[in-house]
Amino acid sequence: MTQIPPPDTGSWDISDPGFYILTWGTLDRYLLKALWMPFLFGVSAFLGISLTLGSLFDLLRQVSEKGLPLSVAVQVLGLKVPSFLALALPMAMLLACLVVYNRLARTNEITAFRSLGVSAIRLAVPGLLLGLWVTFLTFALGEFVVPAANFQAGQLMDRALHEVRPAFRDKNIFYREFERDSLSRVFYARRFDGDLMQDLTVLSFTQGMLTQILVTEAAHWNPASQVWDLLDGTAYALSADAQTYQAIDTFERTTLPLSRAPLDLATETRSADEMSIVDTYDYWRLIKGTGEVKYARQLAVRLQTKLSFPFICVVFALVGAALGLQQRQRSSSKGFGLSLAIIFGYYTVSFIARSLGEAGVLSIFIAAWLPTIAGFLIGGRLLYQANR
Repeated sequence: MTQIPPPDTGSWDISDPGFYILTWGTLDRYLLKALWMPFLFGVSAFLGISLTLGSLFDLLRQVSEKGLPLSVAVQVLGLKVPSFLALALPMAMLLACLVVYNRLARTNEITAFRSLGVSAIRLAVPGLLLGLWVTFLTFALGEFVVPAANFQAGQLMDRALHEVRPAFRDKNIFYREFERDSLSRVFYARRFDGDLMQDLTVLSFTQGMLTQILVTEAAHWNPASQVWDLLDGTAYALSADAQTYQAIDTFERTTLPLSRAPLDLATETRSADEMSIVDTYDYWRLIKGTGEVKYARQLAVRLQTKLSFPFICVVFALVGAALGLQQRQRSSSKGFGLSLAIIFGYYTVSFIARSLGEAGVLSIFIAAWLPTIAGFLIGGRLLYQANR
């Protein structure tokens, strides 16, 4: 049995609280040091498995079937590493806690610690602290590294396969604006060249009734004045019953006090996987303004999932430590198998909850946070049982 080196108590009184502070600090360092190697092994193992199944096989198929250059495939694989690393970190956290705390139980160190008055909850603290640190690391990866890497990987693939992604949506730009849940304006442009919206029609509504129609050849966003400059058009003012024209006015140039949302909608071509939390939130607000309720809800669930996912590192640390502290003898291979079973269960619940959230069966918050909340409750219950 590995022994914890005893502190030098020559000048310490055992009744002095400082003695226990020193002892607990030694305990934390001992457990954190024991957790590091299994954690790094888990990162390597789960990263290799997920990268192979999630990207490598598909890239090899692209190389053989579509002629993707091998050099490009290698670059894309490298750019995919951060996203799969973000998935591997919580898995590795679970494996490390399961293996280390189970090993302490097999070697009767848990029994020794408990006989000295150290509770199971106190023994789980180092694992939870490491899980919290991994949570911050996972969040940083998902927010600052993964979106940019995924976007670059997508661009590389598109260029190599001669399927270059357009820098903007070049036709049929459609945007609806609401005020107090009532439709206030509809913006439609037939074409967009990256600068000018062409063949533009704008419908304005008052209390649900169509009151004005603007038809112009082109429109340009004026960033200085924060308005749209409309060129060569006609304005039609309608009667209260929207059946007859009250006035018709032609113009060479006028302005429209509408937000730049249609331009943002036309120039955003990234997927949610290629956006940070801030970018996803901005895009969600933009889509919400168009009235596309289903897509806006999907983005809202995805946004909450981006916030909730990193905390699964703490959940897995809690569950792994609690199971290890049960003092049931389990081999390392069984610990790895149990890790896979827990991971599979988590992702199954997560997929079902997200699907129900996007369908409107569950609330957006519950759909994204249910697996994390359930994990905390289960882990807390297991730790309570281990502490009895």
